[in-house]
Amino acid sequence: MRLTTFWERMTEHFGTSYVESFARDHVMTELGGRTVHQALDAGWEAKDVWRAVCAAVGVPDEKR
Repeated sequence: MRLTTFWERMTEHFGTSYVESFARDHVMTELGGRTVHQALDAGWEAKDVWRAVCAAVGVPDEKR
């Protein structure tokens, strides 16, 4: 998954006003105690981060 696709999906799910806050501030156990930005900066693949976000917040299957 390309980063542009990842951010499009994140924005679609969280909305433009909340996506950055979630990605910067929400620490997830699914990402090893990291935020989205920290996981991506640490070298996680965008598809794996997206899967973790989906699991953490219950993104519907048809949006995964």
